[in-house]
Amino acid sequence: MYLVGAGPGDPKLITVRGLEAIERADAVVYDRLANPRLLAHVKPGAEKIFVGKLPDKHMMKQDDINRLLVDLALQGKTVTRLKGGDPSVFGRVGEEAELLAEHGIEFEIVPGVTSAIAVPMYAGIPVTHRDFTSSFSVVTGHEYPNKTYSKVNWENLAGASGTIVFLMGVANLGTICGELMRYGRSPDTPAAIIRMGTWMEQRTVVGTLATLPERVRAAGLQSPAIIIVGDVVRLREKLVWFEKRPLFGCRVLVTRAREQASELVRLIEERGGEAYEFPVIRLRAPEREETARALDEALRRVEEYDWILFTSANAVEYTFRRMIELRVDVRSLHRAKIAAVGPKTGDALLARGLSADLVPDSRFEAEALLQLLETFVKPGDRILMPKGDLARSLLPEGLRRLGALVTEAVAYENVLSLEGGEEALALLRAEAIQAVTFTSSSTVTNLLEALRRLGEPDPVSLLNRTAMYCIGPVTAQTAAEAGLRVRATAAEATIASLVDAIIADKPSPA
Repeated sequence: MYLVGAGPGDPKLITVRGLEAIERADAVVYDRLANPRLLAHVKPGAEKIFVGKLPDKHMMKQDDINRLLVDLALQGKTVTRLKGGDPSVFGRVGEEAELLAEHGIEFEIVPGVTSAIAVPMYAGIPVTHRDFTSSFSVVTGHEYPNKTYSKVNWENLAGASGTIVFLMGVANLGTICGELMRYGRSPDTPAAIIRMGTWMEQRTVVGTLATLPERVRAAGLQSPAIIIVGDVVRLREKLVWFEKRPLFGCRVLVTRAREQASELVRLIEERGGEAYEFPVIRLRAPEREETARALDEALRRVEEYDWILFTSANAVEYTFRRMIELRVDVRSLHRAKIAAVGPKTGDALLARGLSADLVPDSRFEAEALLQLLETFVKPGDRILMPKGDLARSLLPEGLRRLGALVTEAVAYENVLSLEGGEEALALLRAEAIQAVTFTSSSTVTNLLEALRRLGEPDPVSLLNRTAMYCIGPVTAQTAAEAGLRVRATAAEATIASLVDAIIADKPSPA
C-alpha cells in the first residue's frame, strides 16, 4: 500500500517515488485535489476509484475510504492512495495508516509537495524572505465542531511575527481575518487568497486583513483556495511568474498520436499552458497481409530505386523499423537519393545516419516537395514512397506525370483512438478547454468521429465554441469543409509555429 502526496495540482510536481507508486498500482484511490492527468500513468487494467470530497458533500466518508483501502489490500492488490498536496498536512493520512497497521497491512507513506508552500510561490509569494520573515505557520482554516484536538489559538497566532498560511479556509475567510485583527494584527497587514493554485484556473486576489473578504466576495472566488497573511504578500507584484507566461490559463487539447505529441506538449507547457492529450490517432504497422507484403517486397529490393521520398517522420520510423525486422542492410540505400518533406522528417533521417538530399526550405508540405523534385526527377526514375495509409495522392500522381515510376508502400496505418475521450468530452462541454490543435487532416476527421462515438450529438457545434488552430492550409481546409471555424493557421507547417499561432491569438484563459 502506498499513501502518496500528489502535490498541489500541477502534475509535474509529483515526486519521482509518487509516480513510481502510481505506475505500480493495481488500484488507485484518488481525491478531487489530485490532478486526474496523473492517472495517465496507471498501467492498463488497473482500477481507478474516485473518493473525492466537495465542500458541501462527500462522495465517500473517511471511514468508508479507510475500509476500502483495507479491503483492496486484503485482496492482494497493490494499492496507491493518491491525495492532493502532502498527505500529512491535514490529509488524514494518519487515520488511514493506523487502520492499515491494525490489519497487518504493509504501507509506505510518500510525501508530496504541500500546497502551503507551492501555491503561494506559483502566485509570486514566497512564504519566507530575509527582509520580511524567517518563519511561517500552516493552519487549517476549516474547523469542525467535533474536533478532538484543540482549536486555533488566535491570540498566539496573531502575535506571531511570521507568515500565516490557512488551508481550506474560504468559507471562514471573514472569521479568520476578523480574529487576527481582534487579537492584534494590523488591519493593514497584507493578505492574499489563491484559488486552484498551480492549475490553469489559478486566480489570486490581494488585499489586507481589512479588505480581503470583500474583495473575494466581489471576485466570486470559491474553494479550493489557500489564504496567506504577512508582509511577504508585498513581493507578489515583483515576483509573479506563473501568471505572466504567454499561455497561462490556456488548456490546449492535443489530438495527435501520443508517439508524436511530445514536442507539442513540451512547447505548450514551457509557455505556461496545460496540454491535455486526447490522441485521436493511434499508429500501427500495416495489419492486412497484402499491404504488409507490398512494403516488404519494396524494402527487399530497395537498392533498385533512384529516389526514396519520406513525407513524415512517422514514415521514417516505421520504414526503418521494418527494415530492421527484415534485416535489410541500410547500405542498400547507397544509390538512392533521399528527399524529406520538411526539417522534422529530415531530423528523423539524420538520427539514423542519413542526410536528406532534398528538403524544401519554406513550405513543408507535399506541394512544395513536388515543386522541388520537378527540377531533379527524370522520366524513368524509379521512386519509392513509404507512406501512411491516409497520405494524399498529390505527390505520387505529380511524379507520374513527370514520367517517373512510383512505388507507393504503406508503412503505417492511422487508427481511430478513444483513449481519454470521456474526460476530453466533459472538458469541452464545460468550456474548460480554450484551444484545440490539429496537426493533420486525420486529426480533424478522427476527433469529430471520436466525439460522435462518445455520445456527442453535434461535435461541430461543440468544437466551434472553442478556438481551433491548424498546422497548415491542407489541415485547415479539411477543418473548414467539416464546418469547423479555425481561428488561425501556423505560418509554417511546424509544431513551433503552431504554438506561436496560439500565443499570437491569445484565446481566453480558463
